[in-house]
Amino acid sequence: MNIELLFKKLEQSYSSLTKECQNEFIKNCEIKTFRKGEVVVREGQYSKKAYLIINGCARAYYLKDGKDISDWFTFENQFMASIVSFFSKAPSPHYVEFVEDSMALEFSQDTVENLSNKYHDFERFISKVVTETMLGLCERLHTIQFSKAEERYQSLISLYPDITQRIALTHIASYLGITLETLSRIRNSKVRI
Repeated sequence: MNIELLFKKLEQSYSSLTKECQNEFIKNCEIKTFRKGEVVVREGQYSKKAYLIINGCARAYYLKDGKDISDWFTFENQFMASIVSFFSKAPSPHYVEFVEDSMALEFSQDTVENLSNKYHDFERFISKVVTETMLGLCERLHTIQFSKAEERYQSLISLYPDITQRIALTHIASYLGITLETLSRIRNSKVRI
């Protein structure tokens, strides 16, 4: 794993960190591997860990009346956590699962708090991560409320062009708020064009 390359990619998406801050962050992280299907947070658990995905992908999902509903997906150089639990120290309302064999940096609430207090650039970095997450969730809510199913699908594909090769179609359909049959119809109409 090339740490310098990882931080360069993070700087492009969020903000830069001093070398000292990078080193302390890495020192307080653990590089972990996860198997496809491994659940790291369950509904009702308190989650004190977050993950920076180095390779692979993860999803957050709810179980509603026994039905699995995907809430969001994260891929390389993105963060995954039970946001509600991690930041408000409340029980998690959802599950977090790795959907591919993955490698990630695992870090704790304490690490975020300590580094934010010690380094202004880390505080700014975390603020940008949280802001991006909030904006993404607001955009998703707007899309679900005001866009047709086909538009939702196209928006997701433009954001993550290879998502259908990496995430099960049932998870994509639930994320889009449509049935698997509707997703299949949308995808088949695109193939014929």
